[in-house]
Amino acid sequence: VQLQASGGGLVQTGDSLKLSCTASGFRLNDYAIGWFRQAPEKEREGLSCIKGNSGSAHYGESVRDRFTTFRDIAKNTVYLEMNNLKPEDTAVYYCAVRQVFGTPTQYCAMTEVVQQSDFGSWGQGTLVTVSS
Repeated sequence: VQLQASGGGLVQTGDSLKLSCTASGFRLNDYAIGWFRQAPEKEREGLSCIKGNSGSAHYGESVRDRFTTFRDIAKNTVYLEMNNLKPEDTAVYYCAVRQVFGTPTQYCAMTEVVQQSDFGSWGQGTLVTVSS
């Protein structure tokens, strides 16, 4: 089970950017995938979780109105589309597989809380920098 995030870069305030998380060793139908970010000197923040079975997703409150996650099963890739970017969105962005007691699962948390302790198989992050 491996994930690789990509698509980061330097953008300006108000721009849009789409990140990719390409999976290998499993099918996206089988596991739920989360997106996270970590800004300098801040804790890792959960952004979204997309279910493996249905492809439905939920979001963290801070990005709910601007970010969308979706997937392309044929490409085995999950995307995070970010709109109206702000300087406070500057961070390293990661994707990871949802787990329950260390075992990958297709389900996101029923509480709709995206917390890093529920995820594993972290991909290498991709840096997004938003200039003011």
